[in-house]
Amino acid sequence: MLKPLRQGLPPLDPAAVSDAASCALPARFEAVREARRFTRNTLEQWDVGDRFDDICLVVSELVTNALRHAVPSAPCRTEAHQSCVRLHLMRWSERLVCAVRDPSHETPVPRDSDDFSAESGRGLFLVDSFADSWGWHPLAGALDGKVVWALFRLRTAG
Repeated sequence: MLKPLRQGLPPLDPAAVSDAASCALPARFEAVREARRFTRNTLEQWDVGDRFDDICLVVSELVTNALRHAVPSAPCRTEAHQSCVRLHLMRWSERLVCAVRDPSHETPVPRDSDDFSAESGRGLFLVDSFADSWGWHPLAGALDGKVVWALFRLRTAG
């Protein structure tokens, strides 16, 4: 059903980023609504064409997964002014990456389910269905946890 997860993003030149935006999200489920609002507002300023709805859906799923599976039930004990979950949106001329940072070291694992009418447990299946690729990688250095990312190819004019 799902392709194996890749550990890191495909090569993308950070110097060629056209636009970037990020926001800290609180460790509560209302953060999913805040992430959708932030994503819609950001994407309205960028020209992402017909990928708008796909990107918004995937952001919702990635943030929901981070809150449900990666955020500890106790309050986060991160460095001052850091949030437990952070959403990053980065756009190149032909690609967009949405990445969600969380404090967990656990590998995101898709659930095996043939029940497509289930109301939960399909998040990573939806990410795999709507994004062109996705994966995760552990954070290093002063940052703790991991980043789960999804990449979207954008159509260019011409």
